[in-house]
Amino acid sequence: MTSTLTSPPSSVGGELRRWRELRSLSQLALATQAEVSTRHLSYVENGRSRPTPEMIVRLAEVMRVPMAEQNRLLLAGGFAPRYPQRATDDATLAPVMAGLRSLLDAHAPYPALLLDDHWDIVDANEPVDALLAGCDPMLLEPPLNVIRLCLHPRGLAGAIRNLPVWRAHLLHQLGRRITHTGGEPALVALRDEVTAYSSGGEPSARPLADPVVPLEIEIGGHLLRFFSVASQIESAADVTLNGLHLETFVPADDRTRQVLRPSR
Repeated sequence: MTSTLTSPPSSVGGELRRWRELRSLSQLALATQAEVSTRHLSYVENGRSRPTPEMIVRLAEVMRVPMAEQNRLLLAGGFAPRYPQRATDDATLAPVMAGLRSLLDAHAPYPALLLDDHWDIVDANEPVDALLAGCDPMLLEPPLNVIRLCLHPRGLAGAIRNLPVWRAHLLHQLGRRITHTGGEPALVALRDEVTAYSSGGEPSARPLADPVVPLEIEIGGHLLRFFSVASQIESAADVTLNGLHLETFVPADDRTRQVLRPSR
């Protein structure tokens, strides 16, 4: 699966080693799971052997490397990317995007958003407009980033009644995404930016009474409580689609349900 080289260590070998270390895997553990010899893997990492594209993908999949990063590994190894990456308005994605739009609309009167892998809003249903009504217009210029909107003092931070808890929840999600992507610079920059905002106090150390972390937000004089559900396309074979996820907000109490869906 590899050919021996006499050149200096290849960039792909160094990148594979970096991912292995990020995933806290020993060479033995990775080699065993990928069904290659430890010696072979060592040669690849130190540049003595050049991996085939099949081996790069096999190692990357074992290490749960995202699609976009798998493409970069293949390019570093001198091979063509495996997964296409199209714009969301590309004609070939139109049926999928239309289906996702129908899911957003079907969730009304409760808020629902379609987000990319940086939490930028790709699409949203009409109830989201009411949530964003009090935000600084500058924050609503594309790309609209949900984490920035939630935590910025001129965004939703003033309306979120449990800001310390919700802030901790969002930062935890952001940290997990940074780990998953191997430290993508744009996500690290976003974390640096939002952690500099006021925290609104530290979250209580006591256990939460709710079984999930709720978003408590005051809109139009009403305190609304939601929990969020994220879902992704299971069989995506495109980098863009693989990075999309639906974030739907579900009422966490009867009061919120009654305010948003009043009885006729």
